[in-house]
Amino acid sequence: MAFFFETSDTSFPSCIKRRETAKWIKNVVAGHRRKAGDITYVFCSDSEILRMNQLYLKHDYYTDIITFDYSEGDTIAGDLFISLDTVKSNSEKYRTDYADELRRVMIHGILHLCGFDDKLPADARQMREKEDEALSVYGV
Repeated sequence: MAFFFETSDTSFPSCIKRRETAKWIKNVVAGHRRKAGDITYVFCSDSEILRMNQLYLKHDYYTDIITFDYSEGDTIAGDLFISLDTVKSNSEKYRTDYADELRRVMIHGILHLCGFDDKLPADARQMREKEDEALSVYGV
């Protein structure tokens, strides 16, 4: 199991403390009866996430996160690309703290790897509840 934090076309977010964040994610994953495998976060710009969205998903729009799932069995693994530009815009739009919004997006991708979906309204509500639960234990 390893957590990797990388950047592409942006600088590393100063609000992310690697060890503390990795411990938090590992605990959230364990709480969903899964094991954490290799998980890579790639923090990027809007232009980079748009390129990834177009290239791999054939979507022509910006998003806050794209999750590539390499999980096997109960071990989750994946690459999570996060647009820091969109996270910043969303934190302003929803009047949330930038660091909190970034952690929400980070755990959102992990929840997808754990098997949660958010396409239907009921699933989206459950996803939000799971995000809130995870955020409530950050740093504990």
